[in-house]
Amino acid sequence: MINCLFFGDSITYGEYDGVLGGWTDILKRYFHSRFINENIEELNVFNLGIGGETTDGLVKRFSTEAAARTSPDQNLIFFAYGANDVALKEGCRMVDPEKLRVNLQEVIEQAKKITSYLYIISILPVASAIDGITVPSGKQRSNQAIAEYNKLLQEFATQNGIVFVDLYNLFFAEKDIFLSGDGVHPNDRGYQFISEHIKSLIEKFL
Repeated sequence: MINCLFFGDSITYGEYDGVLGGWTDILKRYFHSRFINENIEELNVFNLGIGGETTDGLVKRFSTEAAARTSPDQNLIFFAYGANDVALKEGCRMVDPEKLRVNLQEVIEQAKKITSYLYIISILPVASAIDGITVPSGKQRSNQAIAEYNKLLQEFATQNGIVFVDLYNLFFAEKDIFLSGDGVHPNDRGYQFISEHIKSLIEKFL
């Protein structure tokens, strides 16, 4: 039995996708269907996304959440953070780059006790219409800052022997097509696109 744990924020949770339920739910249905119809190894998908969460929140809950969901056989753990960390609110980053690195290091050290199959997913770009604009929530995001945080995430992944999943560059050219009206969360097409890319990483274990 393989357990896939997806930690993240509202994009992992699947916010605003009333059609498919977000990319983790798409994966859950896909692998359950294959298990039932094709007799593949059982694979469970756990959506551990929380809207608005930063890596500060991840540090507080990772060990408890992971311990309750690990398989005795095989585990894959994905981290999709940074969309909130990178946001400016009242002139300050919600989580500055150095604190982001410290938070991830703490969690990765715990995660490596569970599995060697760890993945960090890049921050997605924001739509052109809100790039550098303060939105009603009081947050401001820019693709320039997101690219800088993604560089940090990629370097961190390399240093720690973790797979870095670069959705930012895959998404960027189509960002205004794949993002919902708020310019931050994917729409149903965007969520489907993400699920297809992540699916290919998981299917290597089947």
